[in-house]
Amino acid sequence: MGTTVLGLMSGTSADGVDGVLVRFSGRPRQPSWQLLNSGHHPYPPELRQALVAAGQGEALPAARWLELEEAITEAQAHCARAVDPQGQAQLVGCHGQTLWHRPPNGEQRGASWQVLNGPLLAELLGKPLVCDFRRADLARGGQGAPLVPITDGALLPRIGGWRALLNLGGIANLTLLPPEQGPDRGAPIRGWDCGPANTLLDLAVQRFSAGQLSHDHNGSWALAGQVNEALVQQWLQEPYLQQPPPKSTGRELFGRHDLDRRLAAMGSLDHAAALATLAAFSAAAVAADLGRGPRPLELLVSGGGCRNQALMGQLRQRCRGLWVRPLAELGIADLEREALAFALLAWWQLLGIPAGQPAVTGARRAGTLGVLIQP
Repeated sequence: MGTTVLGLMSGTSADGVDGVLVRFSGRPRQPSWQLLNSGHHPYPPELRQALVAAGQGEALPAARWLELEEAITEAQAHCARAVDPQGQAQLVGCHGQTLWHRPPNGEQRGASWQVLNGPLLAELLGKPLVCDFRRADLARGGQGAPLVPITDGALLPRIGGWRALLNLGGIANLTLLPPEQGPDRGAPIRGWDCGPANTLLDLAVQRFSAGQLSHDHNGSWALAGQVNEALVQQWLQEPYLQQPPPKSTGRELFGRHDLDRRLAAMGSLDHAAALATLAAFSAAAVAADLGRGPRPLELLVSGGGCRNQALMGQLRQRCRGLWVRPLAELGIADLEREALAFALLAWWQLLGIPAGQPAVTGARRAGTLGVLIQP
C-alpha cells in the first residue's frame, strides 16, 4: 500500500516553497518511491525582502516576528494545496524557513531557527505534520545540517565508485555516497556545506540593479564578465573554506556584510566581472572540497543554481575529469530533491526510525529527527 507524504522545503535563498507529493513503500531504509506531483510557490517580493533582512540580523518588534511566522506558514499551506489539490497526503513534512543558523564551536552549543507555526499548518491542512527537524541533532552535539545526505543514500542507487551530489541553493552543500562494491563500500555517507552558492550572487544582483532584479537570469550577466582569479584563490584560504567537515553555514557567514567585504576587495571591477568572480568563487569552493576527499565518478547537481550557466560553467571547468550533470537526469528535478528529503524524514519520524547521521553532522549519536504534530 505505502504512505503518501507531502514534503515542503524553503531554503536559504528565501525565494519560496518547493513541494512534492510522494508515495513511499517497502523497506524504509531503501524505499520504493513514486513522485506523484511537485510544484513551487514563490514568496511575495515583500515577504522575501523581509526574510532576507531578518536573516541578516535586522531587528524587528515582536509583533512583526509573529506576522512573519504566520506569513511563512500561510505560504507553506498555499504550496501544499497546489501540489496536493485532492488531499491525498497522509502525512506532511515541512522544513520551515531558516532565519539563523549557529553551528557548535566548542565554546557554545549549536542552535538553528526554522520559522514555522507547526500547529497552525497542521490545522490548515488537516494532516499530521512533522517539522523542526534540526534541533534534535543539535541537541546531540551535531551541526543540525546538512540533513539531506542520509536521504540521498536511501533514495538513490549506489554505483561502481563514489557518487557526489551537489545542491546549489543559497549555500552549496555536498553529499558523497560510497560505492556499491570495493574496499570503500562500507564507508559512511559524507556531507557538508561547502560555502556560498547563490547568497552572494543574488545579493549582488539586487544591489547592482537597485532592487529591480532578484537574481542573474541564467547567469547571463556573469557570463559577460572576466573572473579575477587572484581574488578567488585568495578567498579559498579563508578559515571556513579550510575547515574540515563536519561543517555547516548560512547567511550568517556568507551574507550582506560578507558581500560588502568582497566588493571592497574587487575595487573598480565592473558589475559583470564582480558577478563572474563570485560565481567562480562558489564553484572553486566546491571543487576544492571535492579534491580533499575520495574522488567521485560523477557530480549530480540540483537546486536553483543549476540554471545559472556561469556557475555551472565554472563547476565543469574546475571539476575536470568529473562527469558533471543535472540530478534531473535521474528523475529528480532541480527544486524537488530537498522537499523529497523532508518527506522521507517525516515518514521515518512517523515510523520511529533513527535518521541522524553522526558521520555527516558530528552528532554524538543517531536518533529520530522532527516533531510530530496532530491537527
